[in-house]
Amino acid sequence: MNPSNIQSLTIPVAGMTCASCVKRVEKALLRVPGVSGAEVNLATETASVSGSAALTLAPLREAVEAAGYSLPEQTLSLQISGMTCASCVGRVERALLKLPGVLSAEVNLATESASIHMLSTVNPQALIATIAKAGYDARLPAADAETAEPKPAWQHSGWPVLIAALLSAPLVLPMAGLLLGQHWMLNGYWQLALTLPVQFWLGARFYKAGWAALRAASGNMDLLVALGTSAAFALSVYELWLHGPHTMQLYFESAAVVITLVLLGKWLEARAKRQTTEAIRALKKLQPETARVRRAGVEAELPLGQLRLGDLVVVRPGERIPVDGEVLEGASHVDESLITGESLAVSKGLKDKVVGGAINGEGLLLLRVTALGAESTLARIVRLVESAQAKKAPIQRMVDQVSAVFVPVVIVVALLTWLGWGLMAGDWERALLNAVAVLVIACPCALGLATPTAIMAGTGVAALHGILIKDAEALELAARLDVVAFDKTGTLTVGKPQLAALLAAPGIDEAQLLAWAAALQAGSEHPLAHAVAEAAAARKLAIPPAAAMRAVAGRGVAATLMASEGQTLDLRLGSSRFMQELGVATGALQTQADALQQQGRTVSWLADVSDTATAPRLLGLLAFGDSIKPTAAAAVQALHRMGVRTVMLSGDNAGSANQVGRQLGIDEVRAEVLPEDKARIVAELRNGGRQCVAMVGDGINDAPALAAADVGLAMSTGTDVAMAAAGITLMHGDPALVAQAIDLSRRTVAKIRQNLFWAFAYNVVGIPLAAFGYLNPVIAGAAMALSSVSVVSNALLLKRWKA
Repeated sequence: MNPSNIQSLTIPVAGMTCASCVKRVEKALLRVPGVSGAEVNLATETASVSGSAALTLAPLREAVEAAGYSLPEQTLSLQISGMTCASCVGRVERALLKLPGVLSAEVNLATESASIHMLSTVNPQALIATIAKAGYDARLPAADAETAEPKPAWQHSGWPVLIAALLSAPLVLPMAGLLLGQHWMLNGYWQLALTLPVQFWLGARFYKAGWAALRAASGNMDLLVALGTSAAFALSVYELWLHGPHTMQLYFESAAVVITLVLLGKWLEARAKRQTTEAIRALKKLQPETARVRRAGVEAELPLGQLRLGDLVVVRPGERIPVDGEVLEGASHVDESLITGESLAVSKGLKDKVVGGAINGEGLLLLRVTALGAESTLARIVRLVESAQAKKAPIQRMVDQVSAVFVPVVIVVALLTWLGWGLMAGDWERALLNAVAVLVIACPCALGLATPTAIMAGTGVAALHGILIKDAEALELAARLDVVAFDKTGTLTVGKPQLAALLAAPGIDEAQLLAWAAALQAGSEHPLAHAVAEAAAARKLAIPPAAAMRAVAGRGVAATLMASEGQTLDLRLGSSRFMQELGVATGALQTQADALQQQGRTVSWLADVSDTATAPRLLGLLAFGDSIKPTAAAAVQALHRMGVRTVMLSGDNAGSANQVGRQLGIDEVRAEVLPEDKARIVAELRNGGRQCVAMVGDGINDAPALAAADVGLAMSTGTDVAMAAAGITLMHGDPALVAQAIDLSRRTVAKIRQNLFWAFAYNVVGIPLAAFGYLNPVIAGAAMALSSVSVVSNALLLKRWKA
């Protein structure tokens, strides 16, 4: 192998424990095509691999994982300054992806940030150096970035625009004078003096960034501006030298005004972009800087950084709650609207959870701190929104492909314009001006801003209405939904069922039946278990101790307990399906069970399987009732108006599930569905990808279906597992948020398409007009600036969205 075609890669390997692990990893790596050598170090947990220049991380990663180990990975965010258009984004991403150890990189022009997924061995300083080599400045986010809003840099402040406008005004006014028959044209040397600082001081940023692009064998907006204005400036200097200061063939105003207009456009754009992040800033400012802490009976005002888990915090009426906590004393109403989108204040009492950033109402509350810092609800919401804003929508990939070749194509068009006018019309001065107009109007700023600004505005507004969108792909897919599948309990119903009926088999005492059922459910967090425990507590029953308790997935629970007469009972509590599988005869109570199920009740059976020599003995049944959420019916109707079909998936019996389905107007009801079957049914509804399907749920049993759906929507009132599997989290348990999330997604995607249409339209129309001499450089510069501002302003219209 030619030494010039050999490369060396160092990768981290996790999970090795001994020398045999080292050998196994080395053998696995040496089997990868293109690898010529591999040395694994157990102490540093790394592997040094040498091989052909075409060797990539993907096959090495597969080999290590096939051997039973893994490559530790991490995601890092960087702030990047100096990017001006979609071409800059593409260049930074390509530079980062060439760095060994970088798995993926997403750069966002609107947030001026990069999200980099990489191996843990990659040094962040190497990333910064790589970006600097590409011509941009990068830095790690400041430690206080969550609380401090950075002041705009000099180039983003209004001063450069104001100075450029004052210097350019004397160059433009004579053009207005000519329309009035007045000769106000300045001496050519005065024009040169006024243009010089605009061109080479205020416009220095274009030369710097353009030169960096050339060194990277690429192009960007800055290069187009620098080439265009330099050509106009050079032509003017040439005419001034050739014909003297009184010649009329000077174009200094074109160079100066184009730079002024571009600076104005970038300033307006920066101001508008800051408005797209207002939602994030509003959320960050919700949390107070201090809290009133009670320690050893003494209250003191302390910075949040000094608080510890378990601390007692006092919140007075009207104050903003500083931390996530649990109410130990007091009762009040809490306004959580900016966090959950819930417009009405929520009643809070003993053992209720409260969220940091919410506003306390009329009562004095004593809280126990349950989460601090990065683990607080508010911090997690901010991270989710920031992550969604940093991600690229799938539609952006097309923009990236276009922008990669856009600038070189524009330079070729400008060159052809210059040659065409010069050779065919013989007017080389006009040829140059038309070429300059092509270069200026074609700046691809709007292309780079079209998608991210709409996503930032849409996800920000969604967060303020209690809808957290995890990534841009979920946002885009939600706009195309055809079917929404709902879990029933806790999603469409309140999820707090009560014991509605208790029927004992002949010879069994009802109180004993309830006590046994409560014993089987002891310690369970299932809603039905809570209902049994509450009913037993209300009757003040003695609950016998249970042993060998275990859950039977999708069916019920099993346990062994000591009966009052000293007899050991092996009991099963669960669904009709469970009883059928156990061979339990339910005939004695089946008629009553059918009637209860027709009323929408959920029936659970209790049976004794202690005597293996005989058939299991039926002990009785328990029927539960759960109320439908007040907004559920309206939510289903809203989805139907949007052309979305609704399906309900429930583990309950058919009678109970169908009763709820009829009341809500659900299109299709699937009852007695096991947790493992929900994901399969979602796959069926997708119909091989021909239907876009969402799953809405709140429990651990919904997580597989949430992950299998095109879009998972989890209720934050449910489990963390469900929220982790979902692409969208609804911050309060209102089914109406489902339709709102879809509507906002559709509006956001519509804005993206509108922005892309106008971004392309400016160039499709503007470049030919400039090439055929219908636009002078000044008008072209104004059109280019207007394209960026209009795209961002259109995205900001999403802020007017209301539920």
